[in-house]
Amino acid sequence: MNDVFSSLEVPGPIPTAISEPFWSALRRGEFTLQHCDACGKAIFYPRAHCPHCWSERIAWRAASGRGTVKSFSVIHRPGHFAWAAVAPYVIALIDLEEGPTMLSQLLLDDPADACVGMPVTMRPVEIGRYTLPFFAPLADARHGTA
Repeated sequence: MNDVFSSLEVPGPIPTAISEPFWSALRRGEFTLQHCDACGKAIFYPRAHCPHCWSERIAWRAASGRGTVKSFSVIHRPGHFAWAAVAPYVIALIDLEEGPTMLSQLLLDDPADACVGMPVTMRPVEIGRYTLPFFAPLADARHGTA
């Protein structure tokens, strides 16, 4: 499936001065999140201040890349024609181990395997010229033996 992704020509993220460290880390195969030095909470999406305490004392730290599926939707008719080559696919809300929730795509052979509560781990995927954070089930997670 990764071969199909690498040949897609899709609109991608537009990094800003605030989000560039996130995208640079993904290109290196790393998953990072901002953390607030004042209240200690993890932050996603990247921003200039903490949404919990409004502190500007923000630092980038390595993150586990693990989480659980909070909700999902199987996409049969993509909003952009370039994604049609990989439809149907699953978009999911991922509750990250560190606390934030992130919208991402699940890497599944069969969209019917998606389920709420599924433990997942981040996988950087090359989509055309971009690297995006997708999530894959942990080993045998669909069978309750993760």
